[in-house]
Amino acid sequence: GVHSFNPVVGETNDSRLNDIRNRPVTRADVFEAIKSAKEGPVEEGNVGAGTGTVCFGFKGGIGTSSRVIPESRGGYTVGVLAQTNFGGILQINGVPVGQKLNQYYMRSDLQEEGSCAIVVATDAPLSARNLQRLAKRALLGIARTGGFMSNGSGDYVIAFTTYRKNRNDMDNRRPVDEVDQLPNDRMSPLFLAVVEATEEAIYNSLFKAETMTGFRGRKVEALPLEKVIPWLIEE
Repeated sequence: GVHSFNPVVGETNDSRLNDIRNRPVTRADVFEAIKSAKEGPVEEGNVGAGTGTVCFGFKGGIGTSSRVIPESRGGYTVGVLAQTNFGGILQINGVPVGQKLNQYYMRSDLQEEGSCAIVVATDAPLSARNLQRLAKRALLGIARTGGFMSNGSGDYVIAFTTYRKNRNDMDNRRPVDEVDQLPNDRMSPLFLAVVEATEEAIYNSLFKAETMTGFRGRKVEALPLEKVIPWLIEE
């Protein structure tokens, strides 16, 4: 019953660990990925497109998080998936982790560039314009972690809604009816939700990533949680 299939393809440069000119992904890999897609918790860390990424000079990867706004504000959910591959000065909940670990941008030649690809999903009835506004706020989550969207960092966000007026209506081709769309003055809770969820998704990508040795023997260490977690508890 599917009438159309519209793929969206994105890219981040993971050439520090990945031999990107080798083009190892085959047609069979693509179909296997589509076939194996499933519901439930999303794998995090060194998986999928996050296998070769680096974030703040540590091993990056895939991270997810979500927020549910209060019922009095609609009770909607905002979910975020981030593929982290960028530089800056890592901070976690205000703790200057990058400085404490002596690993941060402009200290010698530590990572500056890369890209962060973010996917935002919500069940709120949003117009295309307000989905775009929601996507823009996700970038504030990068800033809260210490990223600054450097010259060579092609950070971008894709946002979509799963809203259906009739939950049994599986025809997802229909746009959100104007009468159902949330007005601008009800967007602020969703904006806060997407900022927080993006920030946490980035942290989760780092916390779940593992040390990796890749292309030409280059090695990128995982964030040393045994040092970082006590600092967060102290704060």
